[in-house]
Amino acid sequence: MVEADARLSERVNVRGRPAAPELLLDQIDCRGGIAADRRGGVASTTRQRGDETPLSERAARIPAMGMDFQVPGNSPPPATARPRQRWLNRTVLGIGLASLFSDTSHETVTVLLPAFLASMGAAAGALGTIEGLADGLSSVAKLYGGWLADRLRRRKVIAAGGYAFMALSPVVIAAAVHWPVVLAGRVLAWVSRGLRTPARKALLADAVTPETYGRAFGLERAMDTCGAIIAPAACYALLALGVGERTLIFWSAVPALLAVLAVVFLVRERTDREPVTTPFLRSFGGFSRPYKEFLAAVGLFGIGDFADTFYILYAVSVLSPQIGAARAASLSVAFYVVHNVLYAAWSYGGGWIADRVNRRALLACGYAAAALAAACMLLGVEHFPCGAGLWPTYLGLALMFALGGTGVGIYEAVQDTIAAELLPREIRGSGFGALAVVTGLGDLVSSLLFGWVWAAFGVAAAALVALVPMVAGAAFVLYLARRSRRGPVPG
Repeated sequence: MVEADARLSERVNVRGRPAAPELLLDQIDCRGGIAADRRGGVASTTRQRGDETPLSERAARIPAMGMDFQVPGNSPPPATARPRQRWLNRTVLGIGLASLFSDTSHETVTVLLPAFLASMGAAAGALGTIEGLADGLSSVAKLYGGWLADRLRRRKVIAAGGYAFMALSPVVIAAAVHWPVVLAGRVLAWVSRGLRTPARKALLADAVTPETYGRAFGLERAMDTCGAIIAPAACYALLALGVGERTLIFWSAVPALLAVLAVVFLVRERTDREPVTTPFLRSFGGFSRPYKEFLAAVGLFGIGDFADTFYILYAVSVLSPQIGAARAASLSVAFYVVHNVLYAAWSYGGGWIADRVNRRALLACGYAAAALAAACMLLGVEHFPCGAGLWPTYLGLALMFALGGTGVGIYEAVQDTIAAELLPREIRGSGFGALAVVTGLGDLVSSLLFGWVWAAFGVAAAALVALVPMVAGAAFVLYLARRSRRGPVPG
């Protein structure tokens, strides 16, 4: 017995490391007894009652038996709790600042473009051609940009390059004396925006944990929307001081350059991702079934989700007969500011909530809020049951703009959050590109449909046509939310 103990001690402490569990089981009986068989010089232990259990099964029972083969002087340090990863890190902040600066530049040009084109003698058809062509090419660029972001090892290069080329756009537009040059500058801006968007979202998803996707994407959307608040306010003040449109457009390149610097110096990219080599057309066929269903729900809702500018047009059409066109236009812009403030607030708020509740159910709530805004148009805000005189109209419009801003703030942040949750790291660029194309095509179809139905049959008919796919999309997302509680769907 003593000799066996000495041999066991020698084998445990050889080279300062414990012996393998399989070797120790040759010498240690499960009850603590040692019965060494010296045949061939190798110990072969059995239980005192002749245990015939295979060696591999007995080795697997070592942790359950509470056996600890630590060597004195070589014990591992005591375990410490892993520190929580901060979600508001330099990458999240850098991407948020880039969105803020870039959208400030973009919205400055957007606000001034109609008057700038009018100074050239260009008609409304030129504006429609510029915005329509630029938006269409942007959708194609998002699809290609998503594929490219997965194919290249450095997504940061695509994001920074997209912001850099967009910074050239205001310079091109400011130098224009004919509207085709404005078209070239606007196309440059939108194509650059399309190329960088999937890469930026993939970088953001990589920078945080899945439990904090909502807050990260919500903060990015909120900061982007703040640019849509700052730009109109700054333009209004500077125009009142006598600064011209061309000068303002030229200087809007400065915040665009700040966006480039934010990406270059603040954003850090993980290096543990292997680029994919899937061909362009085949890269979009590898999405999982849940992600395809999610895209279908987003697309269905998008068919009815018309552009926010229709809220302004509706407010002008309702207020003009009562207070005059000039004052109606001014009040409509004020209501739209309320819309954008709630848009920014609920972008972060919705993302924060998305980290704590069922994300698909929250997305359905965002869709429902937007649908209720359309219902205000269907029922007529002037019939709001409160007060007398113009107060029902004012309160009805305030409710419509508030619901619209709340809805878009929630669903934009939550859509990105769900996409990041469903997409593997390797194909997040392609997945975000596909999501951008679905939402972009939905915007195009819904706005064309809403505008033409309004022109032909009135605003109530247009709102009704929009409500059908919006409610259907919300119902589809609710169905997905209920099914997600029952467990994952294969495929």
